[in-house]
Amino acid sequence: MNDDMFSSATPAKASTGIAGLDEITLGGLPQGRVALVCGGPGDGKSLLAMQFLVSGASESGEPGVFVSFEETASELVANAASLNWGLASLVERGLLEIEHVRVDPGELNRVGEYDLEALFIRLDHAIAAVGAKRVALDSVEKLFGGLGDESLLRGELQRLFAWLKDRGVTAVVTAERGANTLTRHGLEEYLSDCVILLDHRVEAEVSTRRLRIVKYRGSSHGSNEYPFTIDADGFSVFPLTSVELKSEAPTTRVNTGVPRLDEMLGGGYFSGSTVLVSGGPGSGKTSLAGVFVSAACRRGERCLYLALEESASQLTRNLTSIGVEFDPFLRDGTLEIVPRKPSESGLETHLAVIHKAVSTYGPTTVIIDPLSAFAGQHRGVKSMLARLIDFLKMRGITVLLTTLIKEDDRDPIGISSLVDTWLLLSHHEFLGERNRGILVQKSRGSTHSHQRREFLLGNSGIEIVDAYAGAGGLLMGSARVEAQQRDLADRLERDRMLEAAARRSGAAQAVVLAQIAALEAQLETDRAATDAEMEDRLDRGAVLAAEERARLEVRSSSGGPSAGPP
Repeated sequence: MNDDMFSSATPAKASTGIAGLDEITLGGLPQGRVALVCGGPGDGKSLLAMQFLVSGASESGEPGVFVSFEETASELVANAASLNWGLASLVERGLLEIEHVRVDPGELNRVGEYDLEALFIRLDHAIAAVGAKRVALDSVEKLFGGLGDESLLRGELQRLFAWLKDRGVTAVVTAERGANTLTRHGLEEYLSDCVILLDHRVEAEVSTRRLRIVKYRGSSHGSNEYPFTIDADGFSVFPLTSVELKSEAPTTRVNTGVPRLDEMLGGGYFSGSTVLVSGGPGSGKTSLAGVFVSAACRRGERCLYLALEESASQLTRNLTSIGVEFDPFLRDGTLEIVPRKPSESGLETHLAVIHKAVSTYGPTTVIIDPLSAFAGQHRGVKSMLARLIDFLKMRGITVLLTTLIKEDDRDPIGISSLVDTWLLLSHHEFLGERNRGILVQKSRGSTHSHQRREFLLGNSGIEIVDAYAGAGGLLMGSARVEAQQRDLADRLERDRMLEAAARRSGAAQAVVLAQIAALEAQLETDRAATDAEMEDRLDRGAVLAAEERARLEVRSSSGGPSAGPP
């Protein structure tokens, strides 16, 4: 018995060459087997099948055969001229063979007369002509559309798929979607080894394309619906996030362009992190993004600015009011501004534009201003941003997003959990004056400020100052200045009073010290007088003692004491 019959290894796969599709299929389509691509009109079935062949021929060195039952070879080449594939060149070089097989419905009127042998002969010849490793059949409905006998249809489908497998080619078969089934016949999906469903829907007057892997025998795969786009480069599929969380987390920081904000964040934004700046109208969101871009460009970093509400010239002009000049950076190529109207396409197209701009331009910093321009598509925006943030994180790109918010809804799009740092800008009115505030709502991995500060915009840029904490709460603007001036006047008055008291105390101390000095001098004088008197007395005592000794000596020398009477 062959032990390989019970092997649990994942089957070999053929790369599709389609961005994102290889990721959700974990490598591509099953090699040497049949994959079914089904969907409605205009969903991109034929395009996916052709791109599979083009990628195999140009990237993997695997020639292919495209069999069309509807369009001729010249029509297919003409239709693909808008794409950057070069079909004619691939055909000339023997890497691609395009066959048009005309099917006459009249041949299918009577059961039993339909025979695939002629098709097999043509296929076999085409495969041998280029040494094909890949085959695409477009579409199976045209081939079997006249067969009404389900058992005969199933048998012929099995026969076709078995023939393709016997030739060892990796095949893609397209089929039209049925009313309540994946295909019109409802059989192809059961016979195929891999089934891909394409869907093109319109929601809120905006078209959206989705792709889903319905089944994949012998292999794990992504099972969600994934948005995809079709543009000049063909298919692009956007997985929700990367299969694994492998993005690096740098510890280096980049300055924000505002020194005081760097201080509030513990040193600036983390390189490669995602920053959300939210606030009301006129709160300074774009200004904060502008100074960050300016700081990055001055460091020689490349910045990509996706402007969703302003043209490049309008954005550049408005930022000059705070001393930010974009023109030098636009001229030297360190800044690229991509203006986009949110209403001009679906979210997937916007995502594709950003992907391509990032891949082409190679920025280290990306700005999207503002996300709120996608209002009305909240769920779609969050899904798109999850894909975008993951895409940028994997490339170590620092991202700054701005969004408009209302006072009663700080996170209208629901993306705060996706970002690393969240700056909340606010307006504060007091005594008829409106001022701006800034608060670090969160900053992962940082010991950041928890205080709301005043956010000032001026000709020289952005300045952040401490708000005045008084009995009535935080004061900003003129109220803050007046309160600070009152505090200063009070402090100066206290200093003056303390200085006067110090002078009085010094004078009193001088008087006391003078009195002490006088008393000490008097004490010294009295002590000296006492000492002199004591010395005089001692001297007199010494003289008297000397005189007394002298008298005694005189008496002693004169014969002693005189005799008394008899």
